[in-house]
Amino acid sequence: MNVRPSSCPPTRSTRRWPTWVARWLMVSGVAATALEVQVQPDRADWLYATGQPVVFTVRVTDNGHELPNASVRYTVGEEQKPAPELTAEVPAGGLAITGGTLDRPGFLRCTVTCSHEGRSARGMATVGFDPERLEATQVNPPDFDAFWSAGKAELADIPLDPQLTPQPDWSTDRVEVFHISFQNIRLDGAPGYSRMYGTLCVPRERVPHPAVLLLPGAGVYRSSASTDLAAKGFITLELGIHGLPVNLPAETYAQLRSGALNGYQFFNLDDRRQYYYRRVFLGCLRAVDFLCGRPEYDGRNLGVMGSSQGGLLSLVVAALDPRVSAYVSIHPAYSDVTAYLPATAGGADRAGGWPHLFRPRGNGTPNAHATLAKIAVTGYYDAVNFARRVKVPGYFAWGFNDEVCPPTSVYCAYNACPAPRTLVLAPEAGHTVSPAQYEEAQRWLETRLRGTLE
Repeated sequence: MNVRPSSCPPTRSTRRWPTWVARWLMVSGVAATALEVQVQPDRADWLYATGQPVVFTVRVTDNGHELPNASVRYTVGEEQKPAPELTAEVPAGGLAITGGTLDRPGFLRCTVTCSHEGRSARGMATVGFDPERLEATQVNPPDFDAFWSAGKAELADIPLDPQLTPQPDWSTDRVEVFHISFQNIRLDGAPGYSRMYGTLCVPRERVPHPAVLLLPGAGVYRSSASTDLAAKGFITLELGIHGLPVNLPAETYAQLRSGALNGYQFFNLDDRRQYYYRRVFLGCLRAVDFLCGRPEYDGRNLGVMGSSQGGLLSLVVAALDPRVSAYVSIHPAYSDVTAYLPATAGGADRAGGWPHLFRPRGNGTPNAHATLAKIAVTGYYDAVNFARRVKVPGYFAWGFNDEVCPPTSVYCAYNACPAPRTLVLAPEAGHTVSPAQYEEAQRWLETRLRGTLE
């Protein structure tokens, strides 16, 4: 295991990134107002032992200069849990907030907001207490392997029926791009097989190449061709998960996002065969079939890479398909989703992973989805149970200020993984991926795939 801080500060770039990276850059690239709230803990690595106290220092600046006697509101508490809001003035040199400590492994978050002359700003710092000791609450179903083996057997009986359409407008002098699709499992009650769609980039140099499957973050959106990795000599497939072409007009995805596919993460959650993600997970394995069938593929070196939902899917494919050589999982979603539950229901009364299926309501009452049937189904889909089965090297990265995929949850997946893995931390980061961070992860994957060629 190799754990280190990120050496890559956020940067700007005009490169064409994979869609899952571009969407995260849009989140992180919003121009900051001149008003800024900075929150820093008293340890540079943001890591503490349980029982060790933490002090946060708050500074407020306006146009880069300290704002005298700024009034702030702040909370301190475990991530994703309500905490009382207090007020204070920030003296010259900064406001010291005694944050207390945790008596169990986990994360403590200080969130500070400031309003001034019609503007507002928010800052936070989230510190970890022995996070390498975090243990998942998610149950490992005794028939987990049999369930997914049956799904793979179902796939094996389905003709791939690959269809490729050249995309000259997306192609370059070094990379040929195709819009592709192939057959996936038949949904119960459906008249025919479902299909998966994506964008294939193939180096024009006709020699054997390694392959990389790029897996998408959550949402419903149009895809594009990320040719940078293919230009380096890798076949890439950027997959869509919703069973519809990835090159439709943008308004089509907007309508589906707010309509038929809104909340797809919850569809049929009480039925492990009908749950939305079953078709998705098996479709990702079918994408490996597609890549391995390409005549340009070198037959030995295949990687998977994704962020958030894509980080989950990377773990799924790496765990279930022995053809995978290495994987990248950045702040993997759907990690230890049962942690929100009370101990009496098998949880730990702490933050669980996106999509926060069982997070209590604001008034503390149980979530309506927290039924025995739905809780049981998540055991077959949680990133933790796939991490437990990974046997190939992996690369993980995340930030402590992530409010979408809480660090407590992603640590549970990481800690459950028995195979060699590298963890790169950027504690101050939220649910974002900077170009530099993506490049570092990509370089790791390139090295792993090319290294096996020597």
